[in-house]
Amino acid sequence: MRILFLGDVVAKPGREAVQRHLPSLRERWKLDCVVINGENSAGTIGITEAICNELLDAGADCVTLGNHAWDQREALVFIEREHRLIRPANFMRGTPGRGSALIETKNGARVLVVNLIGRVFMQVSDDPFAEIDRQMEACPLGPGCDALLIDMHAEATSEKQAMAHYVDGRCSVVVGTHTHVPTADHHILPGGTAYMSDAGMCGDYDSILGVDKAAPMHRLMFSTPSGRFEATDGTATLCGFAVETDDRTGLAKGCWAVRLGPILEESRPKGWE
Repeated sequence: MRILFLGDVVAKPGREAVQRHLPSLRERWKLDCVVINGENSAGTIGITEAICNELLDAGADCVTLGNHAWDQREALVFIEREHRLIRPANFMRGTPGRGSALIETKNGARVLVVNLIGRVFMQVSDDPFAEIDRQMEACPLGPGCDALLIDMHAEATSEKQAMAHYVDGRCSVVVGTHTHVPTADHHILPGGTAYMSDAGMCGDYDSILGVDKAAPMHRLMFSTPSGRFEATDGTATLCGFAVETDDRTGLAKGCWAVRLGPILEESRPKGWE
């Protein structure tokens, strides 16, 4: 099975990059499942129903979120009716929406997508390790699903790595989001789980994390209010993580960084086109 995960989509440039690249990539790379993190897709924070539909219409099978899940208040409502939009599963009990989605591919395979949020340098949440145990007990790789992907939305790379090693051999993919910077550590762990600390962002890299440089620079230099953070309007780079799994075991047999755009060095899956 071929799975493509795209990192945090930031504002209009990121959405345009998804709409520009993804429809043709689904066909050329023969993708079975596409997952996108959309928590920064509205302006630079949150997601709206219209934007969620844009990402799904462009070819996403599932959209994940993170610490900005509710920055657009309408998400509290429409997430209840859109089963393909998921928020971190270890948000506090009673939070609207779902933390996982079981996606059926066109060939009938089942992909469980679980969204988790870290606790180091992040907002208060429940234990992600206990939560993933509950998720995998309810829908284990093999009997319950043909592939299992975790979006680990976290600040600390150590926490992301700990999660990956914790589920190694029980999960197809663990990919980190949140820092908006693609890492170079993509590899397959000893048990067969593909891992990447951060998929990076789908956004304009001539920026500060997708934001126009002036306001965050002022805030960092002077520690005083700097006005509203505004998204840039440049051309975005599409960043993500491509994984091919073994149809027999559901574990990874190949993984590649994906970078398509004007600023970062391009990277594509080998042998997919």
